[in-house]
Amino acid sequence: MKKSVILLGACAAMLATAAPASAQDAVVVEESVVVTEEVPCHTHYYSTSRDNWFIQLGAGIQTPFFDYTRVNGKYEHPITAVYNVAFGKWMSPYLGWRLSFQGGAIHWNYVEYNKMKYVNGNFDLMWDMFNSFNVNTKRVFSIVPFVGLGGTYAWDRKGHPGNHTNADNTQRSHQWMLPVSAGLQLRFRLSSHVDFFAEARASFYGDNFDSQSSGKSVDVLIATVGGFTFNIGGSNFKSYNPCDYIGYINGLNGQVNDLRAEVAATAAALAAAEAQLPCPEIQQAPAEAATSVATPLMATVRFKINSAQIRPDEAVNVYNIAQWMKANPSQKVEIAGYADKDTGTAAYNKQLSERRAQAVKDALVKDYGISADRLTTVAEGSAVQPYPDHNNWNRIVIFESK
Repeated sequence: MKKSVILLGACAAMLATAAPASAQDAVVVEESVVVTEEVPCHTHYYSTSRDNWFIQLGAGIQTPFFDYTRVNGKYEHPITAVYNVAFGKWMSPYLGWRLSFQGGAIHWNYVEYNKMKYVNGNFDLMWDMFNSFNVNTKRVFSIVPFVGLGGTYAWDRKGHPGNHTNADNTQRSHQWMLPVSAGLQLRFRLSSHVDFFAEARASFYGDNFDSQSSGKSVDVLIATVGGFTFNIGGSNFKSYNPCDYIGYINGLNGQVNDLRAEVAATAAALAAAEAQLPCPEIQQAPAEAATSVATPLMATVRFKINSAQIRPDEAVNVYNIAQWMKANPSQKVEIAGYADKDTGTAAYNKQLSERRAQAVKDALVKDYGISADRLTTVAEGSAVQPYPDHNNWNRIVIFESK
């Protein structure tokens, strides 16, 4: 008999160990690839759609290099004011773009003719030279070359009386031009939100921008501007480095290999268990007759001093007993009420404990539909103290299953 029991236990243990695997499944264990080859460990920076926007406001001076800029046989380049506004975004610490607008009045010379007003808009690509070699978003000084392509509208133009630009030999007072430009910006960091900048831009136009087609083949307008850049939200670039993830990936691969080894061991245990089949049937011992005993239930209902009213914070315990009785429809419950011995007389406490037990019974019957014949109440008063060391705890109702 002892030998048979040992054999049955061994079979059960082997089958339980092998249960996660299937006898018909072929287990193939493959080794994960561990990343060992070298990868470029360069940190890459990028900007989200919300970060690194900026607005620029500035003013400065400009001077033309046109064909007709001579006064009394001498070339002159009158200086006038220019105003600038721009907005844009840095896509990375070293590359950005902006839409830049500037305008003012241009004079060829100081006589009453050869002048006009204009406004110019450019789309500029900007390159932060220093950050291209060593990224530092808190750098105090930067040099930023830029190139641009845009459009210019000029009006109130007054050229030399001898220059005729229209088919009817009249002067054209306004026109559109498409210049290209290039420049250099010096940027000084004042804070994370404000920079001071100074830049020079050369804009290159067709030969007839000044209504004079002779002489130089390109008309050039030089502008120098200074002002402030307001960084919306500050400078905030995200970064990642491929090398930061290699150790993590290799660690995950190691865990995968460990799990595969466990699967293989389980498959081997299953094969060993199948080799012992069939196992003898285990004879079940006859079940002993169940005996009915009173069992204390965990839920209780506590009351305030001299009160038989169920408090809102104790109602949850009444609910829990109701749910337990619904789940066990054959069970009956005894509701025992108590009172503390340090308050009131024994006769009064007997009556108070009875009211407490009855209040809980009424709640179970009326609020939760528990049959009244499954509930009995007992008034223990203060003669019995379930918690002799804690007088206040004895203002309570305790449940027992029957």
